[in-house]
Amino acid sequence: MHKLFSILSCVLALGCVSATALAETQTAIFAGGCFWCMQPPFDHAKGVTKTVVGYTGGTKETANYELVSAHKTQHREAIEVTYDPAIISYDQLLDIFWHNINPTQADGQFHDIGLSYQAAIYYANEAEKSAAEASKEKLAKSGKFDKPIVTEILPQMPFYSAEEYHQKYYLKNPEAFEAYHVGSGRVSYLQRIWGK
Repeated sequence: MHKLFSILSCVLALGCVSATALAETQTAIFAGGCFWCMQPPFDHAKGVTKTVVGYTGGTKETANYELVSAHKTQHREAIEVTYDPAIISYDQLLDIFWHNINPTQADGQFHDIGLSYQAAIYYANEAEKSAAEASKEKLAKSGKFDKPIVTEILPQMPFYSAEEYHQKYYLKNPEAFEAYHVGSGRVSYLQRIWGK
């Protein structure tokens, strides 16, 4: 009986550990144009535990690729990043974000034009808002850009996961992804601004 109690206690304790570990992660949401292209840099960052591409910022109560890409819902393609703040900070996530977009482009990102491709940082609280604003100001003063930084900083809105075939597209369809990634002008622009 004592052994059974010990086993049950262990199982319950493990459950508590998992719940605690889960509670220690946080999420951040960014819109950076084509969500396929935003997933790899966050996936490869140490401390990021999960990424989901989807839609946010719109006026409708739901979103799907057909409606969003036709600009019928006011949503933007976005990425929800789950991370461990003990390993990677929100400021570091902002840095990854800025290094993967054109912050001077207001009408979309690279060859993708329209509201659904416009870049934005979606803050969950005042601390994130302040951090985003500070990072934007720092970027503006960096001397890297000859145009104003126009990326919006907006309050978080409901996030809708994209269809499964969009998730980890760079792994599911590496050749098609690379052709798009390069063909959109993103790669050449980022190399020109930040180097290889």
